[in-house]
Amino acid sequence: MLSRLGLLSLLSAGAILAADWNPRLAADYLDARQKEWFDWPTATANTGTACISCHTNLTYLVVRPVLRRALGESQPTPYETRFLEIMRSRTEKNSAAEMYPKSKAPSHPAGVESIFTAWILATQDPTGVPTRQAFDRLWTMQIRDGKSKGSWDFFEVDLDPWETNGASPYFGAALAAMAVAAMPADYRAKPEIRERVDDLTSYLQREAQGQSLHNRLYALWASTALPDAMPAAVRKATIEELWRKQEPDGGWTNESLGPWKQRETAPPAAGSNCYSTALVAYVLQKAGVPATKPAMARTLTWLRTHQDPQGYWSADSMNKRYPADSMQIRFMRDAATSFAALALLM
Repeated sequence: MLSRLGLLSLLSAGAILAADWNPRLAADYLDARQKEWFDWPTATANTGTACISCHTNLTYLVVRPVLRRALGESQPTPYETRFLEIMRSRTEKNSAAEMYPKSKAPSHPAGVESIFTAWILATQDPTGVPTRQAFDRLWTMQIRDGKSKGSWDFFEVDLDPWETNGASPYFGAALAAMAVAAMPADYRAKPEIRERVDDLTSYLQREAQGQSLHNRLYALWASTALPDAMPAAVRKATIEELWRKQEPDGGWTNESLGPWKQRETAPPAAGSNCYSTALVAYVLQKAGVPATKPAMARTLTWLRTHQDPQGYWSADSMNKRYPADSMQIRFMRDAATSFAALALLM
């Protein structure tokens, strides 16, 4: 017969397990979303092969290797492999017309894919020939003068939080800084490359003032691997600002990472949000905040208790209402799930 103490221990352990999260379900949800993406005609409309999105594919390519290690899987998923093949096949295409042969929008910014490709290939295959080609392409698309010197053209289609008019180039530059941080040391040491990196970090520092906290959060993330992306004093101030905006339940609202444009067509947002909370939790841990810090422990508990039984973390569009079961209605959910898994696997 169990003692009273033993029974209490078992009940306590059961409560912890019940409140924990399921990496397998998260991986299954994210894998299924990539299958949907490859089957979605809109995703191939501009290229003939699948494009790479900020919310569904880029975040997947960042988190899936981490989930694979946690789950003890020995091989990349077919979707990872296919995306990497697509990226490698396009590294020598140096214009929007070449990258997006079916696009009806001549201003389709080729800089977006150049950033994504350089970052992902640098983390997956840093010394490979396609990776060097990807960086060579990246630098040819970097803006060389004017107020935007050091950045790249990026989507500005009035869609928050990644394609915000007037602000998305800063978000893109922060991602480029993460690509730079993953470059092989010998390549980064070349004088001509150092000059381009200096232009990038100067842009991030120069244009940080006035950026949303969301954008500065990505620059903070970049600075954990490329310190010049954000000076130490600004890093400290940004982290302090994030803690001031934490909700009592341990999460963060979308509004706290703004300011954002008010949109009557967007679903109502109230309280802590899975995307914002997961992103902040992951970046703060990357910046050195321990999981044992009481405020962070509350955040991680919040995330563990908000995984849907189907494996995802729910998050709605910040821009408009989409039809139920549409591809678009899940975009924020895809990103939230990726960052939640990253935060919980730190």
